[in-house]
Amino acid sequence: MHRNMETISNQFQMTIVVTEDVLDEANHVNNVEYLRWVQQVSQQHWESKVCEETIQKYAWVALDHHIQYKRPAYLNEELILKTYITGNTAATCTRMVEIYRDDKLITKATTHWCLIDNRTQKPSRIPAEILARFI
Repeated sequence: MHRNMETISNQFQMTIVVTEDVLDEANHVNNVEYLRWVQQVSQQHWESKVCEETIQKYAWVALDHHIQYKRPAYLNEELILKTYITGNTAATCTRMVEIYRDDKLITKATTHWCLIDNRTQKPSRIPAEILARFI
């Protein structure tokens, strides 16, 4: 389902241009690159919403990724990566990442992440003040 980004609160978006180093032998973006972009936009969203102290205290680890490839992307195309949180439990969240070219959805990823305490490396309950920045 395509969601109108104007209706999604706490979304984050970034723009990238496809470079030659991300192409595969068929001259379109390699599937692995989409996963890198999912991680990149997720990390930038996190860093844009919390302070340095929070970044030092917590990190997110991926539990799983489900990526749907709708259309290929090619060299020099400008892509818009949009992300937002769709749900959470005490220590996890579900993140949607949508990648668009010319307002057409080309890739969609649903990822599940767990918040960990950097000191203990164990799952941590998501503090209300963090949750409020993303939901």
